Amino acid sequence: MKSTSGNNRDARKTILRKKRTRRWPTLLISFGFLLPALAAEEPVATTLTATNKVNIMDMDLTELMKIEVTSPSKRPEKLLNVASAIYVVTGEDIRRSGVTSIPEALRLAPGLEVARQDSHTWAISSRGFNDEFANQLLVLVDGRSVYTPLFAGVYWDVQDLTLEDINRIEVIRGPGAALWGANAVNGVINITTKKAKDTQGLLITAGGGNEERGFATIRYGDKIGEHAFFRVYGKYLNRDDSVLPDGSSANDSWSMWRGGFRADWEPTDKNLLTLQGDIYKGDLNQSVTVPSFTSPSLSEVLRDKVNVAGGNLLGRWNHQFSENSELAFKVYYDRTERDRVVFNERRDTFDLDLQHRFQLGSRHDIVVGLGYNITADALDNTFTVMFDPRHRTASLYSGFVQDEIEIIRDRLRLTLGTKVEHNDYTGWEVQPNARLSLTITKRQTAWFAASRAISTPSRAEDDIRINQQVFPGPALLSQFGSRDMDSKELIAFELGYRIQPHDRVILDLATFYNIYDRQRSLEPGTPFPEASPPPAHLVVPYTINNLIEGEVYGAELASSFQPTDWWRLRVNYSAWSIQLHKKKGSQDPLLEGAEDDSPNHQVGVRSLMDLPHHLELDLGFRYVDALQNRKVPSYTAFDARLGWRPTRNWEFSIVGQSLFNTHKEFAPSYIQTQVTEVEMSVYGKVTFRF
Repeated sequence: MKSTSGNNRDARKTILRKKRTRRWPTLLISFGFLLPALAAEEPVATTLTATNKVNIMDMDLTELMKIEVTSPSKRPEKLLNVASAIYVVTGEDIRRSGVTSIPEALRLAPGLEVARQDSHTWAISSRGFNDEFANQLLVLVDGRSVYTPLFAGVYWDVQDLTLEDINRIEVIRGPGAALWGANAVNGVINITTKKAKDTQGLLITAGGGNEERGFATIRYGDKIGEHAFFRVYGKYLNRDDSVLPDGSSANDSWSMWRGGFRADWEPTDKNLLTLQGDIYKGDLNQSVTVPSFTSPSLSEVLRDKVNVAGGNLLGRWNHQFSENSELAFKVYYDRTERDRVVFNERRDTFDLDLQHRFQLGSRHDIVVGLGYNITADALDNTFTVMFDPRHRTASLYSGFVQDEIEIIRDRLRLTLGTKVEHNDYTGWEVQPNARLSLTITKRQTAWFAASRAISTPSRAEDDIRINQQVFPGPALLSQFGSRDMDSKELIAFELGYRIQPHDRVILDLATFYNIYDRQRSLEPGTPFPEASPPPAHLVVPYTINNLIEGEVYGAELASSFQPTDWWRLRVNYSAWSIQLHKKKGSQDPLLEGAEDDSPNHQVGVRSLMDLPHHLELDLGFRYVDALQNRKVPSYTAFDARLGWRPTRNWEFSIVGQSLFNTHKEFAPSYIQTQVTEVEMSVYGKVTFRF
């Protein structure tokens, strides 16, 4: 039991934290009044600093709709004509938002569910089924898949980059399995970084505040001869504890070191060779509640200092035969380590990918590809979480073909394709896809898509045992994986419309109807006695199965307005309805409630303004509906950034997040970490480029 003096110290700490928090809005306002008086130095150019990239505010909306994307079809195509629900978050969007992490940057994309669970843990999904261990969203960084086969999700706490090096984040809502394979069920997030030749010179950023206690990045890029370029970087972050609902510290602070490099060599105008890599190491503090036979309360709270480390190395060769024909070969190795109080994981992954794009006749644009992936893990068990076997190696073979057929030149396109895979869990899987795009006029496009996508069983669904609760008796409630698990299936139908009715207005509407089958359920089994660990006890088992089905349907609207040359406004709205049902024979007591794990409504508004004296004022508002199953009420959040770029080399900004309230965004599920709240955060940042 905590002493009275300990309670007093916690109370004083909470009071001081609140006093410090109240100072930040005053500092933000004061800084805003001081900046115009300071803006007397050399004016900033109209281009975006030393990279010579055009400022996004200097591009009209017509130019933005002509941005070429590659994620939907693995070939360049204009954003206006894409037959997918896609949104592009540019590097300039990220800079203007003031965010410090990739999950925060994903809040800029409409239709994504992004919820902070604690200081360093996020639940991110698209079109439902959100969870810390969400497993139906594929995430790639420069073509390298960053999901862990342990639970087929993403450890967002170790997905980090120099944000200034991000070229764009292409977010596809809806299936992408015909090209990207299993687990690209509800969406694909493809993060691409800039070429080394676009990041030449020196970059230094540093900042800190009440929650972002300190962060810094240093990057340097240069040439090697006439045709080779490189960059190297290092960065550090240190984030403060979040708070519990009673205002006390959650003891979940987060610190991370990261470094890496990229080198590009273009010996000819038809060849590009790239070698890049990253290493990282960090500490993530948490408290986790675990079952206990020895504790009088039948559970205990353990302090968990999660140690994470890893690295990756990626090589890529692109050869262009002609304007409409190219060959790409990619190979990467990835190592991850994660030590937790409830389990430890070591994982090595090796991946090969070859694809060829070419034209057949005048109307067929074909992409074919082959892939191989092998991953090996070593897991350490505890009483709370166990895997059997502790070591396992899994292989994945894949191939795909896609044909884009121009039925009516420059007007009507039909895309047909399929991905064929063999995995060690369910064997052969086929994931076909058909998309139709109609260019009604130069400023409006309608599209339709029908797809089949699957999510293969993860290592956890196959081999895990989680001991969740001890009852008097004693009895132990346990969840077991199953080797009989089948792939989860989605049949998706999408219909979209994209229009630019005026030079200063863009509207993008996507609707969908998803039919899910063989979704994960928990089925009760027959209790059985167990002697180890002592004392002898009765096990009440629940086993994972595939006895949930359902439908998800909804609409997502994204819009951009530019009332004046110096002001841009973005508004988006998402509405979904999720209906899940138990199949015949299911006695699942919980997972039908997963239909309330995602918000039914989301609204986002962003305002970007270029003011006199080289000032930038960027405001953001979002509303997120309640999550009944997680006991999370609806909330609103308001963010603001005030930036000043007095010269080409210097940039100063101050950022406020969740400025007017403290709120809860998500709650844990399988591993019982603490339920925390997101506090108001204010921090300053300085950027120097040379």
